[in-house]
Amino acid sequence: MSVRLLFVSKGEDSASTRYRALQFFPLWRKAGFEPAHVTASGGFRATLDMLRQARRADVVIVLRKTFPAALLWLLRRASRRLVFDFDDAIFCNTDGTPSRTRMTRFAAMARACDHVLAGNAFLAGHAAAFSPAVTLVPTCLDAARYRVVADKPADSLDLVWIGSHSTRKYLAEAMPWLAAAARRLPQLRLKIVADFDLPGCGVTTLPVVWRAESEAQELAASHIGIAPMRDDDWSRGKCALKVLQYMAAGLPVVSSKAGANAEVIADGEHGFLAATSEEWGERIAQLAGDAELRRRMGEAGRRRVETDYSIEAVFERLQPVITGLG
Repeated sequence: MSVRLLFVSKGEDSASTRYRALQFFPLWRKAGFEPAHVTASGGFRATLDMLRQARRADVVIVLRKTFPAALLWLLRRASRRLVFDFDDAIFCNTDGTPSRTRMTRFAAMARACDHVLAGNAFLAGHAAAFSPAVTLVPTCLDAARYRVVADKPADSLDLVWIGSHSTRKYLAEAMPWLAAAARRLPQLRLKIVADFDLPGCGVTTLPVVWRAESEAQELAASHIGIAPMRDDDWSRGKCALKVLQYMAAGLPVVSSKAGANAEVIADGEHGFLAATSEEWGERIAQLAGDAELRRRMGEAGRRRVETDYSIEAVFERLQPVITGLG
């Protein structure tokens, strides 16, 4: 008899649902499991449906959500085995400052579960304070989907940033050094694959509306991926998804020297880690002037993703954890 897995999240459109649950469903089925997903947001009816489905599942995996004490108690009672999976620093505020309310709910969730799956080492360390059973399962992607052929512009040097309005602040904060780099390199453009533009920022921008079916092509048609970020607890909880996307598309990466980005990128091999505005400008100029270096770093990054961060590689780490709960 196959093992029934129920993934609980705030919705199918959530990035954590797509990357930490739904993309694994074909592999779960191939391995003899029965995966299903239920949305836990939507009021009383949605809550009842979640609890009803939890009773029928062998393992319930909650993605990123924490619950009020009464609902957590009911879910724990309904679940044979309960797992918490998270890929953000949900125990603090989004500006990185401490939050007693968020930490209390996070701690209760970790304590109530049979196992915790954390997206990076920083998150795993926080979970370990409340649970003796924590496994680091990095966010990963379908590497084959990003191995596309695309023509890159010959008359411009395109930096690319992929994200959404919720992470716009990281790119906006990088504008002073990006503008300085553009004055040094007149051919520089900034491709923004997202749901916004930054007009008048001092850099020629190329806004591209994000679409799942075209994101790989847009990345591959660029020259360098950039990942500026803050160095605070919220940022340290990020799981380097955009960096993995750039590397899977064969791009060299310039990233802030912070969080999981610094775990994924080997400085000087897959790209560069920059700590100051001066370093950002120097590293972009270095890559802009050396097409062979861009190619070599891009290929090294792609190999890194395919070996360590592909869905197949990560599933090999994930499946034994879930199987062992039986």
